[in-house]
Amino acid sequence: MFLSCLTSSCIMAASLEVDTFSTMTGSGDLKTEDVEDKSEQEPNDEDAEDDETVEEPREPRIRETPEDIKLDAIVNTLAFHPKQDIFAAGDIDGDIYVYSYSCTEGESKELWSSGHHLKSCREVAFSHDGQKLFSVSKDKSVHLMDVEEGKLVTRITKAHSVPINALLLVDENVLATGDDEGTLKVWDMRKGTSFMDLKHHEDYISGIAVDQAKRILLTSSGDGTMGVFNIKRRRFELLSEFQSGDLTSVAIMKRGKKVVCGSSEGTMYIFNWNGFGATSDRFAVKAESVDCIVPITDSILCAASTDGVIRAVNLLPNRVLGCIGQHVGEPIEQIACSRDSHFLASCAHDQMIKFWDISSLREMTVSDYRKRKKKDGNLKSLSKKAYGGGDDFFSGLMEETEAKKEVKEEDEEESDSESDSD
Repeated sequence: MFLSCLTSSCIMAASLEVDTFSTMTGSGDLKTEDVEDKSEQEPNDEDAEDDETVEEPREPRIRETPEDIKLDAIVNTLAFHPKQDIFAAGDIDGDIYVYSYSCTEGESKELWSSGHHLKSCREVAFSHDGQKLFSVSKDKSVHLMDVEEGKLVTRITKAHSVPINALLLVDENVLATGDDEGTLKVWDMRKGTSFMDLKHHEDYISGIAVDQAKRILLTSSGDGTMGVFNIKRRRFELLSEFQSGDLTSVAIMKRGKKVVCGSSEGTMYIFNWNGFGATSDRFAVKAESVDCIVPITDSILCAASTDGVIRAVNLLPNRVLGCIGQHVGEPIEQIACSRDSHFLASCAHDQMIKFWDISSLREMTVSDYRKRKKKDGNLKSLSKKAYGGGDDFFSGLMEETEAKKEVKEEDEEESDSESDSD
């Protein structure tokens, strides 16, 4: 009996020890799991921090040029604001758009648009203070709009009897317009009436330029002549001799000593100031045409063509410096230079407005005047965007001046360059 009780007591004690050990062991396991859980939670907090870092908004990318803009119709005309990073564009539907532009990605945006013209808007121009925007149209009207609000301020409904094609702001109150039949009108916008109404061209007026003194107006025309008009005396002066093809554009270069006209034949015609009757020089560019020219410096201009290429050209000595950019296979309607001469904007039949970096042009010089040109080179790309379809696209797009002609005109060009050095 005593042994039986002792055995039972031992068994109970052993069982109690086992239960106690199990309990302690179980408690230890729970604590270990808790530690493991805590150790697993710590990297999760770091992952959460990483997730938060990924979700932070990316800083906007800074581009070399503003982003290209796509419109719903072909853009005919462009103009930059003289004091702000703003430009205006007019399209074939008669709509006018005003955009702000920026090299910060995503910041270029439309400020306002206007549909006041009934037909194609052919030219836009900002006033010198940037507060007004002038426009002319195929609907024969001249419009004056407030730039800040986009409201129509003045409308001259029947400014010409035929569609208007060209526009130049002479000063804050004087406006010159040219139409499809060769009539030039000069307006006093304070009165809304024209004080000059002259027709001496037989075809459309494609471009208008004015000298620094605001005294002489020059016009290029589809009849192949350049017209000279005196604003101060309010009279016609003369027409130049006829050139081959339409004269498509006109600009004053070389500190006012030279006038250059582009043509539909791809030739640039150069006139001496006060020698407007006949050309002093001509430069054949290997292009389908020279439709629009914009001076960048006294010697360098940008020229756009129906072949879709924008070329940088130096005058006297005459050189094609390279390609600024292109609308591949699309005729270019117009180009415009920004207020700081850092960007060139272009519009073409692809309905795109593109921007090109031209900041390097101001530092370019042309030397070795008598140096012969290479006959088998590619047109040099002057901006990173000027690659289009690749190097093959530019094969053969070099300046075209025949060797015989270069020898024949060498003495004449040399005398011109000497006169420009004064």
